[in-house]
Amino acid sequence: MTAPGSAARPDPLGPEAVEDLARWVAMATVSSDPERAAEVRRSAHWLTAAMRRLGVPRAEVWETQGLPAVYGCWPAADPAAPVLLVYSHHDVHAADPREWRVTPPFQPVRRGGRLYGRGASDAKGQVMCHLWALRAHLAAGAGSGRAAPAVTVKYLIEGEEEIGSVHLADLLAEHPGELGADVVMVSDTMLWALDRPAVCTTVRGSVTATLTVRGADRGIHSGAVSGAASNAATELARVLGGLHDDSGRITLPGFYDAVADPAPALRESLADFPFDTAAWLEQTGTFAAQGEAGFTVPERLWTRPAAEVARLTAGRTDMPSLGLVPPEAGADLLLRLVPDQRADRVAEQLRAWLDARRRPGYRYLLDVSPTISDPYRTPSDHPALAALTRAVGHAYGAPARPIGNGGAAPAAQLARACDAPVLFFGTGLPGDRWHGPDEGVDLAALRLGIRALTRFLGELARSSGNSPAPPGP
Repeated sequence: MTAPGSAARPDPLGPEAVEDLARWVAMATVSSDPERAAEVRRSAHWLTAAMRRLGVPRAEVWETQGLPAVYGCWPAADPAAPVLLVYSHHDVHAADPREWRVTPPFQPVRRGGRLYGRGASDAKGQVMCHLWALRAHLAAGAGSGRAAPAVTVKYLIEGEEEIGSVHLADLLAEHPGELGADVVMVSDTMLWALDRPAVCTTVRGSVTATLTVRGADRGIHSGAVSGAASNAATELARVLGGLHDDSGRITLPGFYDAVADPAPALRESLADFPFDTAAWLEQTGTFAAQGEAGFTVPERLWTRPAAEVARLTAGRTDMPSLGLVPPEAGADLLLRLVPDQRADRVAEQLRAWLDARRRPGYRYLLDVSPTISDPYRTPSDHPALAALTRAVGHAYGAPARPIGNGGAAPAAQLARACDAPVLFFGTGLPGDRWHGPDEGVDLAALRLGIRALTRFLGELARSSGNSPAPPGP
């Protein structure tokens, strides 16, 4: 299928660009695996070199107490031009090769208009889109003799996003001058569909925690105690069974007190959103659309909070159960928050919820991760949002509508540190299988992304009163 907005336009994504991305995807930059730390470092140096090949005057690796980030900066010729800071990440989620069918996770392959491999969509393809768009933007201005972008472009590409951005706060505190910006753009988000141009205006926050229940000092043979001893697994199941009520609402005390209504533009957009349940189920591999009663799937994803059990453990997992009653059981919990909820307040509500469910005969431990994040909404009246909306509409050949993003991003943290509004732009799609087997990126989405970002650089300059180079493709 021909991508929207692609007729009679030059292809901004040549074979060499895809090969470059494939080389990067082949690096196993799994930040959660200490044995892959060297690969994350190699990736940081590779990206720095890629920026320098493009001509970025300042490109360097920033070390942290953990894994490195990459910083780049190309100043505009006009010191009064807007400053854009692009945030993304070069680390990837862990992958089990036994689950992959198209290709092993770090042996990228191009097939049927897609590039498969871990990180091809989340988020190495998105990072490369920005570099390719900058190249196209510079080429579009070559006729005017301009050798610099119409706006100052900065990059912060961290290496620990998949483990909670544990040292992002340190980077922001240590480099306030380098990271100063008028606008921040987070490129770690999804589109909805290639034929439905949209601009993300909200992202959910997150609180992650591990709940551990213990009912005995050791595993005991069921023949000796079955029916009379504490069972940690069944107790954990009882507690988790009360996380939602019968209508799908989360039962944390006061949880919905700060759940804000969606912005009018988003609500209007969702009212006539052309959502196809069957197509969504097929794209995501989901068996049924579930969730809070009274809301559509897009509303649940973009305007309502959520609580998920991400992992359950109990008993021996490395051998048969041996007939033992498990002494301990655990669950990883993930809560998604919406404006105007606060992550620290929700963490307190989670503790209060557990306290109300404790009972004698068990020990309970709730460990809330320190890498919680607040939700964020882009100011609806900011000129940069209008510039991005125009650019996306131009690339797709149709007006762009506002949507939300179901995942989380450190947008609120970046907004506070940079004292700047945050925009969102991504090239991921629901069928790209982020964090799952056979992750891949649709090359048509990358092409549209390049065109939109190229146009955006000029639109951003124009929105501030600067005279940009000729518009991009």
